[in-house]
Amino acid sequence: MRKFAFVLAIMLCACTAQEGRWSAEKANQWYAQQPWLSGCNFIPSNAINQIEMWSADTWSPELIDTELSWADELGFNTMRVFLSSVVYQNDPEGLKTRMNEFLRICDRYDILPLFVFFDDCWDPESAYGKQRDPKPGIHNSGWVQDPSKARRKDTLTTYPELEKYMKDILVSFGRDNRILGWDLYNEPGNSGYGYSSFPLLKNSFKWAREAAPTQPVTAGVWTAGLPDYNAFQLENSDIISFHEYGTPDKMNETIDTLAVRGRPLICTEYMARTRGSLFSTVMPILKERNVAAINWGFVSGKTNTIFAWDTPLPDVTEPEVWFHDIFRTDHTPYDPAEIEVIKRCNAIIPAN
Repeated sequence: MRKFAFVLAIMLCACTAQEGRWSAEKANQWYAQQPWLSGCNFIPSNAINQIEMWSADTWSPELIDTELSWADELGFNTMRVFLSSVVYQNDPEGLKTRMNEFLRICDRYDILPLFVFFDDCWDPESAYGKQRDPKPGIHNSGWVQDPSKARRKDTLTTYPELEKYMKDILVSFGRDNRILGWDLYNEPGNSGYGYSSFPLLKNSFKWAREAAPTQPVTAGVWTAGLPDYNAFQLENSDIISFHEYGTPDKMNETIDTLAVRGRPLICTEYMARTRGSLFSTVMPILKERNVAAINWGFVSGKTNTIFAWDTPLPDVTEPEVWFHDIFRTDHTPYDPAEIEVIKRCNAIIPAN
């Protein structure tokens, strides 16, 4: 996902927290009961987007099991996973069945997923059924916004559909102790939407509070360019989540800025090698400061996230420096030294 490193300004704002938001004390008590959380944004390597991951025809539990076993080897204990309203709209019971199967696999490896509902990033339109092939050398060439741009035009129809989707999932799984929490909206306002996504962001929190899951809800701040979103998200999230793809100094600055809120911090996106966000320098900071660490990318596959957001390489099979991702599909690591860093942070191997 396209990012801009930032230091978020702390603002006094007129936003008020919605009823049902956890107190800081409750949030911190919850966080104290967790191990130090680390993991990645997960999609199986044979899926180009959320629709392909969750559709019945392309559902791949055996591959998911294999790849999550690799995560377990690294000591990862959480995964951020995007859901799909498109799949729900066409096969609601099937989606829930597959979510339950996914949770059984995660539970086998003591992995608690953080599920994501809505997303403003990448392709504006989507359709159920067979997804297109990846475009060579293009980062996330088939990832889709959720809801699609076309569906947003008719809010009188779309909002009730999305409310039903979110509430059904939250009622079905909102007391499931195999789930870490719920990330309601990924990067609201991205892809040029600006503040036109604000009604859906506000409704996502409203619907979640009405469904009353026992797990925490959040929506991550990701840019300084949309301060009204930041204020709303920070005032309404049970736990504070954020994206930071900058250098170690940028990560420390962002943590300093958000820590004054007095709530647990989860970095739900980091690690972009060509931008100076590295496992070797950033993951130890997150561990030392007790901030959950969820990097982008795991097994290099159809999403093409080894290529950078803004550097298309259609004539290159593999860039010299991978942007995201850790493993090839044969389990070979991109950089064995990174595997040691991850295992040390996760106490799989002793620290030096």
